Amino acid sequence: MVKYLNKKIKRLLVSKNVMKIIYFFHYMTGGINSKKIDIDFEGKESRIKIVQEIINLKNYRSYLEIGTFEDELFSKINCQKKIGVDPHSGGNMRMTSDDFFTKNEGKFDFIFIDGLHHYSQVKRDINNSLKILNEGGAILIHDCLPRNYYYQAVPRSQLNWNGDTWKAFLETRSDEKFDTYCINADEGLGVILKRKNRNLIKFNIKDFKKFKFNDYVENYKNYLNLIEYRQFIGILKEYE
Repeated sequence: MVKYLNKKIKRLLVSKNVMKIIYFFHYMTGGINSKKIDIDFEGKESRIKIVQEIINLKNYRSYLEIGTFEDELFSKINCQKKIGVDPHSGGNMRMTSDDFFTKNEGKFDFIFIDGLHHYSQVKRDINNSLKILNEGGAILIHDCLPRNYYYQAVPRSQLNWNGDTWKAFLETRSDEKFDTYCINADEGLGVILKRKNRNLIKFNIKDFKKFKFNDYVENYKNYLNLIEYRQFIGILKEYE
């Protein structure tokens, strides 16, 4: 019964009529005065190509994907050990990421985070992933580059949606213990490497959930440490 009700609620929240109401709410509470980024991912590398190329380049043997949805990525990736976690579909572990991290005893070379796109959940997924990441490993976070207010507004108000994932990534950008970049491809792929931050940025904010979207738009290249994929490959080649 609980699973049935969860499915019904999930479908309701993404129904066109409900999203129209939520869209109007966002328009009145911030969207009306919001700025936007002139960016287009057409012709950029896909996350499928990027993830597989990173695995091949670094000879990673273990891969964890948080949020597999319909396996559009997970089913395409070749890796010796491959685990996909999702409470609803895809992957090979049917549970929430919180439950997985509580029960998990293994470590991974490469972790791809694409679960619930809410700041608080992404932050937990990042922190939990860092605890089980092998030395020399990497974390990628999908949907870090929203192009306008509605792409990132919570609750969701449109089908194409990044959520406020970017806020959790920016919080990690301000941590000197981790080297962080955002690849300009496939809705923005945040990268976390386990080494000292080479382009540390400090934000004058304590609660990243309250980060202003217009501030992000005005400074997104610097805030995200935005780079092209080929630049990142150069960085990755010397990363150990």
